[in-house]
Amino acid sequence: MPRISRPRRLSSQILAVQLALTTGVTLLTAALFLAPLSAQLDDQAMRRALAIAQTTAAEPGMARQLVTARPVPGNPVQRDAQRIRRATGAEYVVLMDRRGVRWSHPDPDRIGERVSTDPSAALSGREVMEIDRGTLGQTARGKVPLREPGGRIIGAVSVGIAYESVQDRLIGSVPGILAYAGGALAVGALAAYAVSRRLQRRTRDLAISDIGALLDEREAMLHSIREGVVALDAGGRLRLVNDEACRLLGLGPEHTGRPLSEVLPAGRTADVLAGRVAGDDLLAVSGGRVLVVNRMPTSDGGAVATLRDRTELERLGRELDSTHGLLDALRAQDHEHANRMHTLLGLLELGMANEALEYVTETVGGHRHTAEEVAAHIRDPLLAALLVGKATVAAERGVGLRVAGTLPDTVVDPRGLVTIVGNLLDNALDAAAGSARGAVEVEFTPRGRTVVLRVSDSGPGVPEGSRDLVFTDGWTTKPLPAHGKRGLGLPLVRRLAERQGGSAEVSQGALGGAEFTVVLPESLEDDGTRDGPAPEQRA
Repeated sequence: MPRISRPRRLSSQILAVQLALTTGVTLLTAALFLAPLSAQLDDQAMRRALAIAQTTAAEPGMARQLVTARPVPGNPVQRDAQRIRRATGAEYVVLMDRRGVRWSHPDPDRIGERVSTDPSAALSGREVMEIDRGTLGQTARGKVPLREPGGRIIGAVSVGIAYESVQDRLIGSVPGILAYAGGALAVGALAAYAVSRRLQRRTRDLAISDIGALLDEREAMLHSIREGVVALDAGGRLRLVNDEACRLLGLGPEHTGRPLSEVLPAGRTADVLAGRVAGDDLLAVSGGRVLVVNRMPTSDGGAVATLRDRTELERLGRELDSTHGLLDALRAQDHEHANRMHTLLGLLELGMANEALEYVTETVGGHRHTAEEVAAHIRDPLLAALLVGKATVAAERGVGLRVAGTLPDTVVDPRGLVTIVGNLLDNALDAAAGSARGAVEVEFTPRGRTVVLRVSDSGPGVPEGSRDLVFTDGWTTKPLPAHGKRGLGLPLVRRLAERQGGSAEVSQGALGGAEFTVVLPESLEDDGTRDGPAPEQRA
């Protein structure tokens, strides 16, 4: 015999299950409806038989005739009982005396015989309703005592309703019940088919195993790719956050299902993810990381956002800008070095050896003095190297760079401080290079374990209405560099400062341009550093 295979598609399986459930529920409902109907019809038949028996027992003269007549065919009791039977449609109306002998019966030959069922209950004064089998088959019967006018029991009346008529009524009700059940089944089948068709369209007629495999593949793909993925529902709650997004945004699995406003601080990152800022390849800074965010709405009112980490690329871009600036400075130094060598050669050819020696000492000593002064007061090697390099760039761009203050070599996060100082100096040199007498000033003020950094320039400054915008991701007034993005340095400065519990602000400086003040708490090791006067170094 061929084996019946189960449907593999999800929609077909759902349809089969729904049809089976609908059929089962319909049949169960019909059975539960027929069961009480049968009991109700039985009760009605027994009550009808009892009512006929009660009416017969109350018939005037019935008790007197039972006492005066004899239990033979054609007696008065038989005539009255047959009349009542025909009038009521009962199967039989039997009167009996206290001995249980019949005085009436549909079959006259049985008159004078004892009844086939126990009459003791009725003869003792009780009324009985029951379904029982006698000489005329199974009937719904009622039995009542027959009393003379004085109340003494002289016999009993037994009335039976043919049980076949009850069953006929029940069977007659079945077609109607089945019709209703069939209608309900048809409606349920149509509804199940509509649901399965809709499910088929939504699942693209895939099998359960295919759907399970797709879900497994989706989970593996989302958590293995090196690009952050964040899915939001229509209410702005996190529906999905993959591993890379958790790393970039500092989130965890426990944040899934919570509103975006509760898990991310207010800022550009939250605005871009929530859709309050529109565009492609939007830049945001989160936890010291430069992110590129793209957001795509979904049909259910939610959205899916992707995040790419641009931190290293941005760092390389800035290093490239710095390298270009250093190359320009080296080219200028090359020309200056050539001029100095020509000057030195001329002095030697003229026999002015002493003047040549003084010239070389002055030229070399100036650069050495600058490096020695910076290294003496800024003892962190990374920061000192940065300042010496920036001093060279500033000199070649015609900008005077002055470094004030001291800083011990016990910096907690020297790389972070180098990033902050480098970004501020780049902006300051760009602003001061366009002024008549360009000047930039850097001041370090240690206060216990806190460092206060001030960088001011002689540039055009920042208008008061734009002082909050300069710390916004992507905001800039400069032309785009080679790597195509600007407006990230100052937001990164503020994020790095806030990450240490500090702050970054801009105001009008003493040199006429902008003055950036960065407060960095807990930036120095606790080694007994004392506040003291801040010497100045000019480069």
